[in-house]
Amino acid sequence: MRVLVVEDEDVLADAVAEWLRREAFAVDVVYDGDAASERIGVHSYDVVVLDRDLPGVSGDDLCRSIVDGGSPTRVLMLTAAAAVRDRVAGLALGADDYLVKPFAMVEMAARVHALARRASAMTPPQLERAGLRLDPARHEATRDGTFLPLSLKEFGVLAELLRAQGTVVSAEHLLEKVWDEHIDPFTNTVRVTVMKLRKKLGEPQLIETVQGVGYRIA
Repeated sequence: MRVLVVEDEDVLADAVAEWLRREAFAVDVVYDGDAASERIGVHSYDVVVLDRDLPGVSGDDLCRSIVDGGSPTRVLMLTAAAAVRDRVAGLALGADDYLVKPFAMVEMAARVHALARRASAMTPPQLERAGLRLDPARHEATRDGTFLPLSLKEFGVLAELLRAQGTVVSAEHLLEKVWDEHIDPFTNTVRVTVMKLRKKLGEPQLIETVQGVGYRIA
């Protein structure tokens, strides 16, 4: 699933992004409101981790724009203001959750996971199909009870296939949700990742290729 981190403290922004990438999210990072507005207009994000106090377009205006546009994107608002009235003001703008700085990264990641489930039509905490079970919060995957040693990208691809509940997922969708904006759209990385994933899943094969369309787990 894809997350945009918007934070003008670059050290904090990069630390948040790195932590979320270890949680198998595809993460883009920007450091001001103008760049965030541009990214949100181009990409479909499941969650935006949004600082209220930004140069350029304010965090409040960005949050209001996301909500008013009817986007399913969920917003986790960050702020240094700890007063109750400030938290209430942030939630009144339409933010889905609110986190006061400084915060523990493990709590931030747990909140992003919870919002990501809400963004994707109430995806259950665990994804199950055809003997596969994935726990995104713990980054654990098993097949018929046997642990699967998956890389972050393999885990992300498998999660998207399971979320699709048997429907076909295109390579373009996988690039959008599992990789970040720096990936080459003409790369064969999806095909290679699926090939490695099939090998780790073992027999019988579960991932079906639908020629010219994409992949699915029937």
